[in-house]
Formats: sequence, structure tokens, C-alpha cells
Amino acid sequence: MITVSLCMIVKNEEKVLRRCLDSLKGLMDEIIIVDTGSTDNTKKIAAEYTDRIYDFEWTDDFSEARNFSFSKATMDYIYTADADEVIDSENFSRFMNIKECMMEEIEIVQMKYINENADNNLQNSRVEYRPKLFKRLRTFTWTDPVHETVRTWPVVFDSDICILHKPEGVHGTRDLSIFYRHTQNGGRLSKRIRNMYARELLNIGTKEDFDKATEYFERVYADENIDDDSKKEAACVLARSYRFNGDMLNFFKYALKDVLTESCSEMCYELGEMYFASGDYIEASIWYYNAIYETSCILDIHTSGDLSLYRIAECYDKLSINDSSYADSAKEYAELARKWEMPEELI
Repeated sequence: MITVSLCMIVKNEEKVLRRCLDSLKGLMDEIIIVDTGSTDNTKKIAAEYTDRIYDFEWTDDFSEARNFSFSKATMDYIYTADADEVIDSENFSRFMNIKECMMEEIEIVQMKYINENADNNLQNSRVEYRPKLFKRLRTFTWTDPVHETVRTWPVVFDSDICILHKPEGVHGTRDLSIFYRHTQNGGRLSKRIRNMYARELLNIGTKEDFDKATEYFERVYADENIDDDSKKEAACVLARSYRFNGDMLNFFKYALKDVLTESCSEMCYELGEMYFASGDYIEASIWYYNAIYETSCILDIHTSGDLSLYRIAECYDKLSINDSSYADSAKEYAELARKWEMPEELI
């Protein structure tokens, strides 16, 4: 059986830390808690479970804190958890099976990460595989019978373990502020983090967040070395930013470039929102329909699902005031929105 170190970074998590650690009790062979500046009872609660508690001065960089926590681990594998995560009894057993049956060559185990929605239930929750269990010391092996080379890519196993994310509050504002600070003065983000920045903006960004992000995503869009996918993501952010500010000239600059290529649900949704705000509900419904049935999403699955379905229902409801023939369609789309579920291939 393999041994596992739990490595956590925490700050002011007194409301959820005990729940997390209780759910992992009996699975972990050592528990390492790195505190980045708590002012509540977080460290006192952590001390009930481990004496391996370390202080780390926050540097506005989660990677530095994670690396510090990993440096304290001594077991075969390292499991990372946030304080607002929970493993239930069924997935506890699955994790134990992994510990008992782990093949030596596996270096990373991915687990299904389930984000509860705002109503604290699993319907339409976002589900994604995330790397959660890491081999602490990698061994390098030679591959290929001729022109041999050292295998440098990790061996990854997609497990059936589900981790339930049960946040007490929203961390998106914190994340957006970190993204913003790291893009100042010409700062660059990796493609993965740039994608996450765009996703966070479309999901929870305020007008102020978009205003702060505009200059960076303008730079991304203008960069000749940036790939087409990243340009489309930047265009979605910029279109919403300019729509928020009522700058229709720049809004259509990005929207029209997108629809001239293979358009995406996010941009169709933006066009729908623009026409909806102007009171042109017929035109708005056409773009919402395109978001759902004629295009695919690249950042926010909900623009191709419940968001646009509800908006079409609203369009027809407003049109039915003067033409009752729209009333049935309004009810139909409202019902489709209520029943909408995350596509199975994304779970």
C-alpha cells in the first residue's frame, strides 16, 4: 500500500477546515498545513489533527505556497486539498482502493472535481477532472527500442473518485484581483491561466473587473504570436467589456470578426444581450437561438444552455404582450431552461 501526505495551504478557514479534515481521517499518513496568515481559529483547529503546521508569508502566488507545502512532504504520494472540499464515504472507499492497488508507474491521479451550484445541489454543477494525487519522487525511465529517450511526461490515471467542492463564499473576486495584478506593466500569463482568467470574467466578472482586464486582453488579441483559440477567448472578453461600457463601435469590432469565422456561443450570447438591452427582442432571440443550437461554447457552457434558454423565454414573454401567439413559446423555452443539464461528455 502506498503512503500519502496531505498538503494544504489555508487562510481563515475555521468554518470549513474541520469538515474537510474529518472527511479525510484515516486516509492520510501525514497532514501538512501551511498557513498564509490566518487571523481566526484556523491554526487551532489544524492542531487537533496534526503538529505539522507551518507559517508562510503570502506572496500573492499560490504556486509558491503549494511548492513550500510539497517540500515538507515525506510520503510516497502527495494529495492536495482545499479546506472547502469534502470526500464522502463512497469516495473514501474508492480512495482507499487506489492506495491499496496503485501501480508503481502512475505519477498523477486525476479525480472528478464537482463544484456545487449556487443552490448547493448537484444539478447542472460543473464537473471536471483535476490532478489531485502526485508521486512525490519521480523516477525517469528509458523508452523505445531504438533511438531511445528518457520518458519525461508523467503517467496519469483518471480515477472515479469524486471530490465535492462546498465553498462557504465566492473566491472569484480574489482570483480576479490576482490575475489583474499579474498582468500589470506588460505582465504575461500562460495560456492555461489566461483561459482561466477569461472564464472567471465571463462567469462572475463585474463591469469594474472587465474594465481592469481590457488593456491586457487587447494586448493578447493584438499579439501576432498568440494562437487563434486564445484570440477568440480574448474577443469574448473584449466584446462584453465594450458592451458594458456602451461602446458599440468596439463591441462590433470584435463581435463581427468572430461571426465571420466559426462563431462561438459566448459571442452569440453577447449579441443577444446587446439586442435585448435595446428592446429588439426578435433579433435578440435569433442570437440566443444561435448560441444554443448553431454554435459551441469555448469558455462558459451556460451561454449555450440555460442562460440563452431563459433569455429566449424572456424575449417571447415580452413579445407576447402585443402578440399572444408568442406565449406558448415563452413557456416552452422557460421549461427547457429549467430542465437543462450539463452535457454528459463534460462530466
